[in-house]
Amino acid sequence: MMPGGRMNERNMRIMMKRMGMTTETLSDVEEVVIRRANEEMVIEGAEVTVVTVQGVKTFQIVGDVKSRPKGSAPAGGGSSSSTAASSPPPAPAGPPEEDVELVMEQAQVDHTTAVRALKDAGGEPAEAILRLLSQRRT
Repeated sequence: MMPGGRMNERNMRIMMKRMGMTTETLSDVEEVVIRRANEEMVIEGAEVTVVTVQGVKTFQIVGDVKSRPKGSAPAGGGSSSSTAASSPPPAPAGPPEEDVELVMEQAQVDHTTAVRALKDAGGEPAEAILRLLSQRRT
């Protein structure tokens, strides 16, 4: 429950954007496989939502879970899905553009300086802004 009563969807989206939070629903997911030491957990027909907060992605997965021994892929399963599941995710290119724009606007700096400040602050926009403003005062 949010202080001040219920929030409408538009205000919630604005607040999420300010916090550097985005959500995305992956619509073409066939299955999700979680490989453990001795078993595989298979979630077929999974609904996957990706929540990104300040560059960190979290996956929310909803579906029916089945367990099977590790390495016992179903017969007739395409090799492309198992290859895709085992490939590492792409490395992030840098801080989210929303954070860069916020730092640029609040600290009145250029893009390169904002990106460097965000990296130095561990991706925290508020910390980057405070550091830039305190450098300006000294």
